[in-house]
Amino acid sequence: MTSVSLHDLSLTYNTGSPVVHDVTLTVGPGELMVLLGPSGSGKTTILRAIAGLLRPADGDIHFDERSVLNVPPEKRGAVMVFQEHALFPFMDVGANVAFGLKMRRIDPATIRAKVAQALAAVQLSGYESRRPAELSGGQRQRVALARALVIQPRVLLLDEPLSSLEPALREDLRGIIRTLQQQAGITMVFVTHDQTDAVAVADRICLLMQGSVRQTGAPRSFFERPVDSEVARFFGGINFLPGIKRGRIVETELGPLEVDATDRPDGDVLVTIRPEAVEVGRNGHNNLVGMVESYSFQGLVARCGAGISDTHLQLTVPPYQRFHRGEKILLHLPRERIHLLPIEPHK
Repeated sequence: MTSVSLHDLSLTYNTGSPVVHDVTLTVGPGELMVLLGPSGSGKTTILRAIAGLLRPADGDIHFDERSVLNVPPEKRGAVMVFQEHALFPFMDVGANVAFGLKMRRIDPATIRAKVAQALAAVQLSGYESRRPAELSGGQRQRVALARALVIQPRVLLLDEPLSSLEPALREDLRGIIRTLQQQAGITMVFVTHDQTDAVAVADRICLLMQGSVRQTGAPRSFFERPVDSEVARFFGGINFLPGIKRGRIVETELGPLEVDATDRPDGDVLVTIRPEAVEVGRNGHNNLVGMVESYSFQGLVARCGAGISDTHLQLTVPPYQRFHRGEKILLHLPRERIHLLPIEPHK
């Protein structure tokens, strides 16, 4: 298994305008790292640099603590799977998967065995003689994965592999990718703009914004401990209140709120609590009385808006829990679910 390290990596377009600024990141051996961020944040640019398709303006890229900047793409042992599949339309599935092995002059019997094994891994046994045009989008993407995995690369790079698929296929392929990565123990870097895809497959997520690393950590940390309001909003945070922290009490427009002990110093803070963390009913602390302002059934959940004085809170409730506009509602904000952020800078 191979580790991948980026050291103060910077990349620019041909125009000279910077795309990626001083990115430092380590992907451990056998780890699945997701590069997540909005369009234009530099995700695919970094992936192409790891593959050797772009040369950095500054910084270095190491595989197992050895620089690969002067190693050509075909000798790095990194294989890239693109969003568009890039299968050879004139070859059948078996030939597509076997292509890399043939280039390495592997004997035919070994090729047949490895192709069958790779197709079984992506649940496409028996598809060897089909052409790409006869496959669905999800099947073509699985063939592309099999073609990459069959040559046992040191590092597998996936560029938005799920973005063109419908929701049910996306969910299936997420599971296949995660299972394959764990079984093969391969180091993988997965690029996506979709938070659901990222959370479903990642060991860790590196969130990129405007070409810089904003936060890196386990998926859960982005929901429970975002580093700032922009990160919190990117992951669906919508409840934000300015406050003044004094010990374990924060004075807000909702009144004093009790919070868990934190390293954040006393003074001005931004209070946030995720909508799914707001509870209906009374508990021992942080109980509020509000008025229902909106209610939206969304299938698996329902979203409710509540007004408390001049402040508004959004909460997510089970779909069977119904509320009506104008109805009084009692809310509880669990102190362990309240997170304190730095005050947002004025723009």
